[in-house]
Order: sequence, then structure tokens, then C-alpha cells
Amino acid sequence: MRTGLIRILSAMVMVAALTGLSRPALALIEIDVTQGKVEPLPIAIPDLLGRSAKEQDYGREIAAVIAADLKSSGLFRPIDQKAFIQRISSINSTPRFGDWRVINAQALAAGQVTQVSDGRLKAEFRLWDVVAQKQMTGVQFFTTRKNWRRVAHLIADAIYKRLTGELGYFDTRLVFIAESGPKDKRVKRLAIMDQDGANLRYLTDGRSLVLTPRFSPKAQEITYMSYAGGRPRVYLLNIETGQQEIIGDFPGMSFAPRFSPDGYKIILSLQQDGNANIYTMDLRSRRWTRLTNSPSIDTGSSYSPDGSQIVFESDRGGSQQLYVMSARGGNARRISFGRGSYSTPVWSPRGDLIAFTKRSEGKFIIGVMRPDGKGERQLTSGFHNEGPTWAPNGRVLMFFRESRGSSGGPQLYQIDLTGYNERLVRTPGFASDPAWSPLIN
Repeated sequence: MRTGLIRILSAMVMVAALTGLSRPALALIEIDVTQGKVEPLPIAIPDLLGRSAKEQDYGREIAAVIAADLKSSGLFRPIDQKAFIQRISSINSTPRFGDWRVINAQALAAGQVTQVSDGRLKAEFRLWDVVAQKQMTGVQFFTTRKNWRRVAHLIADAIYKRLTGELGYFDTRLVFIAESGPKDKRVKRLAIMDQDGANLRYLTDGRSLVLTPRFSPKAQEITYMSYAGGRPRVYLLNIETGQQEIIGDFPGMSFAPRFSPDGYKIILSLQQDGNANIYTMDLRSRRWTRLTNSPSIDTGSSYSPDGSQIVFESDRGGSQQLYVMSARGGNARRISFGRGSYSTPVWSPRGDLIAFTKRSEGKFIIGVMRPDGKGERQLTSGFHNEGPTWAPNGRVLMFFRESRGSSGGPQLYQIDLTGYNERLVRTPGFASDPAWSPLIN
């Protein structure tokens, strides 16, 4: 079990000047994540201290994961440890800030790892503003030894939040479709891993085609489509226990299941008589409600964070476009008007934007627009981009990109909301249909 293993014992934000400093007070450093391309902030991350050899091993590994997390955001540049002048010997002592300014560090994250008497690890860290010569925050965690990576992600989240003002997203997981084999005979398995690619495991065995996994807001459940027995059905899977169930045996084909924000409903599209309409199912009563009734293909629905509205794709106007309607159905209004067709809409966790896939002039574009359709902008384009999913802080998107040729296949990519810092997300093989988890409690 991932939940409940880590307890935050203290979180201290210290903005008062440390005693004994002769320099005048300076503004604390911060990163403005709304300014497009940002020069990465130089940050020093020494290995966490440890008394025993094993504690020192944990300290090196935790520091490496913190550095990798922060670097992957594109907002931080961890400084090579070989450049360090001061060797931290105690996290309770004030750093020699001059030594860190010489190597152009603007922030310093120092910590230590201790194995306590019951076998757990205690990890502590302090974040220092090198320019203002102040401690910015300090946190300590207790966890089991096998859960040390999660401690690293939580520390990276704390640093990210303190320096950007935004929630971190490193203590999260991804569920996706892992693909292997020839292009015309692909084996597709449901897989889950930490956002940095660690702790990969397969949730299905590949004997049946699986598609479109989506996380519950509760984080320990996913819904997905499976063709087990040759018939498309929507399943609910507890990713901790492995228990799964068929949500319902719907007439016709079912597509694109997704949870409501409160986790009590599933919204999906059902195809009957050549048309597809949007339905919801209450997971408690198992009753389903029809939301659209149109001689068209309505699918790809996604709730607004407050659960009051739904965005979906439809060809009711003659081409595939995006529409928004009340969560009770009715009064759908078109919000996409650019050249091309639109699909796979997904509402940002912040509620301010809707991400989508757009096909125009032979290109597949990942873009965003406001819920009223205004402010449309392209983040990236390519041969075949599809399936955006939001990080829980609403600042980063992930999607998959198909490569050309008979030997090509899909891979996962991540991009910042500003359209910068696009990077490949490593997986053991081909991967598609990513879904980002909420923050793990």
C-alpha cells in the first residue's frame, strides 16, 4: 500500500532573517511559471547526510531522485556536486552562503536520513535561499525503507511548491497502455508506474485488448475498456488489491469511460443504431442516465473540476468539434471554431483550460483553450499526437506520439503548459493512452 506510509511530522516556513547576518534583507527567490520559457534556477542538492553506510546510500539515492524530478520540470538546473566547495556536515548549521554563491547556486536543499529504532527511515531537509541567506522551508518525514523513493518525490514537491507557488506533481503515478509486438499484432497491457518511470508493473496480462484507462479521484481505482471475451466492456479495477468488476453490461459498444470529480459516477459513450450518446452511471445504485440524444457521434466526455459541466466531442455540426453542456445534459454549445477537427478534450484540474487533440492539414496538434472556446493555442504538433492528460497541478500535460513506419509505435511525451520543455517519458516499450493520477494522499 502506498497510502498511509508517510507522515509529515513538521513543515516549517521560516521567512524571518537568521540571526547574525550582516547583509540587508533581500527578496526571496521565486520562479514565475506563467512566463513561457524560463531560465532554469540553479539549485544545489547535496547527498542527504547519514551516519551509517546504509543511511548514506539512502541519502545518495534520495538526492538523485530529487534532482531528477526538479530537472524534469524544466524550471530547475541541479548543479553538479563536483562543483561544491562546502561539504555539508550538519543540517542544523547555517550554510556558508558565499561558497554556494561562488558556484552560482540560488537555492540549496540539504538534508539527512536516519534509521530509527523501529526500522523506519526519518528523512529531513531544509531549503535555503542562497541570495537572501534565509531558510525558506523545512520538512521531515517518516516512512518504511522500501518507500524511500516516495520521500524523494515529496521533498521535490515541497521544493517546487515553495519556489513556484504551485503544487508539485512528482508524488504521482501514471497508468497507460503498454504495447509490444509487431504493429499489426500488438499486445496491449494495462500498466502503472511512478511519474518518473520507476516501480513499473503490469495490471493485465495482454490476452485481451485494453484501452483508455482513467484514474479515480480517489487514486486507488481506475476505469478502462477491455475486449475480454471479444466484447467491449467497461471495468473498474482497484490497483492496490487487484480486484476488478464489470461496471455494467451495456447494449452496444461503449467508449471512453471517465470518473466524475467526486468519484461516484462514470461517464461514457454508448453506441446504438450507428449513433453514440453520452451516459452516466451511478456507481452506488448502478443506475445509468442518458445525457445526449442526437443522431451523431457524441463521445470523449470530461467533467469540469466542480462537476457542473461536461466537455465532449461530437460531429453533430458536420465535423468533429468540441461542445460544453450542463452535467445534467442539454443546452450543448460549441466551443471550437478553428480550422480542422477536434477530439479527446479533457478539463484542467484548475478549471481554467481544456486540453484537446486537433487534426489540421495533416498534423496532429495538442492544444488548450478556455472553457468558452477563447484563447486557443497550440502546445506541440507532429505526425500523430493524441490523448492529453493533465498533471494534478494543471501546469503540465502528457500525451502520446506515434512514430512513422512499420517498426514505429507510440511513446509518451510531457510538455509544460507554456509549450516549452517537451520531453520523452521513458517506458520499457511502446506506450499510449496515458492518464495522470491525482496527488497521492
